[in-house]
Amino acid sequence: MNRLRRLTPRQWLIVLHDLLVTAAALAGTLVLRFEDQQLAARLQWLPTLLAGFLVLAAGVYFFVGLHESKWRFTSLTDLARIIRASAVLSIALLCLDYVLLAPNFYGTFFFGKITILLYFVIQTAFLSATRVAYRYFREVRTLKRARDAVPTLILGRAADVEVPLRAIESGAMSKIWPVGLLSPARSDRRVTVRGVPVLGGFDDLERVVALLRQRQTPVGRLILTPSAFDPGSGAESILMQARRLGLTINRMPSLDETGQTLQLAPVAVEDLLLRPSVKIDYTRLEKFLSGKSVVVTGGGGSIGAEICDRVATFGAARLLLVENSEPALYAALETLATKPSQTKIEGRLADVRDRERMIRLMKDFKPDIVFHAAALKHVPLLERDWGEGVKTNVFGSINVADAAVEAGVSAMVMISTDKAIEPVSVLGATKRFAEMYCQSLDADFARRGAAARAPRFLSVRFGNVLASNGSVVPKFKAQIEAGGPVTVTHPDMVRYFMTIREACDLVISASSHGLGPERTDVSVYVLNMGQPVKILDLAERIIRLSGLEPGRDIEIKFTGMRPGERLNEILFAREEANSDVGVSGVVAARPVSPPLDEMRAWLAKLEQALKREERAALYAVLRDAVPDFTGVAA
Repeated sequence: MNRLRRLTPRQWLIVLHDLLVTAAALAGTLVLRFEDQQLAARLQWLPTLLAGFLVLAAGVYFFVGLHESKWRFTSLTDLARIIRASAVLSIALLCLDYVLLAPNFYGTFFFGKITILLYFVIQTAFLSATRVAYRYFREVRTLKRARDAVPTLILGRAADVEVPLRAIESGAMSKIWPVGLLSPARSDRRVTVRGVPVLGGFDDLERVVALLRQRQTPVGRLILTPSAFDPGSGAESILMQARRLGLTINRMPSLDETGQTLQLAPVAVEDLLLRPSVKIDYTRLEKFLSGKSVVVTGGGGSIGAEICDRVATFGAARLLLVENSEPALYAALETLATKPSQTKIEGRLADVRDRERMIRLMKDFKPDIVFHAAALKHVPLLERDWGEGVKTNVFGSINVADAAVEAGVSAMVMISTDKAIEPVSVLGATKRFAEMYCQSLDADFARRGAAARAPRFLSVRFGNVLASNGSVVPKFKAQIEAGGPVTVTHPDMVRYFMTIREACDLVISASSHGLGPERTDVSVYVLNMGQPVKILDLAERIIRLSGLEPGRDIEIKFTGMRPGERLNEILFAREEANSDVGVSGVVAARPVSPPLDEMRAWLAKLEQALKREERAALYAVLRDAVPDFTGVAA
């Protein structure tokens, strides 16, 4: 009864419609099947029969959920429900006819097998037809409105292009009129997908645009689905052709990328640089973060802000952003305020160098997990201002770790870098030193207490993040907009790149392993960054995607390697063992870690060197603690 009371007026109308259709189908079947006296005799009994049969039909329809679906989105699932309901009612008629009516009341079969089969067909057709017709007329009306929009070509495989076509039909995506499809698959040629023809492959773009222009349908927009960016698909060539033709270019993000409604996004060079993204186990991340209290230091930076976004997405109960830049904190909080999330979000201005402030904030907030993303990370600047790098990256990280201990956290996760492996810069050495402190702290707690209850101190390494603050991609774009030259340090320099979203999802994945049931002594994780990208190739690509030619329209200038840089980044040090942890995109590293007492002795020496501003003494301590460090005090 409670479920009946919760039915909406629309659902009651659907129930009434289906019962009227049932009565009409049963009466219509008798009219079609019988004539004259046979029909008259059966119609005499029909009102009595219908009274009980409609009650049964209502129960069957309610059980299979015919009233729950919106007719505007009628699908094969809804048709399957109709077939199940019609089959149940047909079997009920068969039992009624053969068990009750024929032997006890009527003396012969009231319906008969052929009549019941005919009823099943008519009933299914009637219930389906009204729903399909309603959907058809709604879609026709939507598509008529779409014809006033910009004629659009959609690029991708049939399975991919169906997603935006459905969204256009339902009205979820407006102001788009799909006039044709281009697919890389030959099996898709000369077919239609939801009424839109496949006009050729990706190589046929210019021909198809010219053909449609002749037909008075000037294409103004391209939409690229995820399969248009598959390796070997020629996405870069497509974009260059589209720019020459003056077409607006958008991409359709994957469902995993949005997690919400599909929206068009601009195509960026980042879409062309990457391998296929690692498959993320989002259910695992939701279980890990759901209901947790989380602190993110550096929450206004590129990585910190994205971690905050993911923490809120995956259902954390509370989130505290710690940031020392007032504009960055304000911008991050404003962005998070627009997100549909139940997470209670707070922000605090604080510097990780302020030990007392960090301890007080952590104790008051009582987090379960701390993500430490606050850092100084620009290599040449830290080579010049080396003391600032030590204060933030070493002592700031230690302040956060010790504050996490005081607050009784389950885990602290430090964002590290591939530059910490056999470091040649202050950035790499300070990050490796902070890693070692966290390793030592993690091992010390594991020795002192029950492993299952001991807090974890984890580090996650990865390379450059596309479009982050200080990234080379926005720098190149700005240089191109200014007319050049585009500056590259060395023709052979290569770097690893990841998107911010993938990097942060994998950071949380690694953290879930460190605290999960598979909990091991691993405390340093390295993300799978795919193949490195040559910076010169990247610069040339961005120039071409801007509709220009490298060397002719935009000069590329080599400026020489800067202090602290090396040509190639590496993933593991020579003495580091590594192993798979069973989490896609994440590998465990096992670097050597000294005891906590030894780490604290080095910290005391670092502090003294900082006070005296003795760069050589500070480098000596870093080389003593990190033997692979080969930086030179200039």
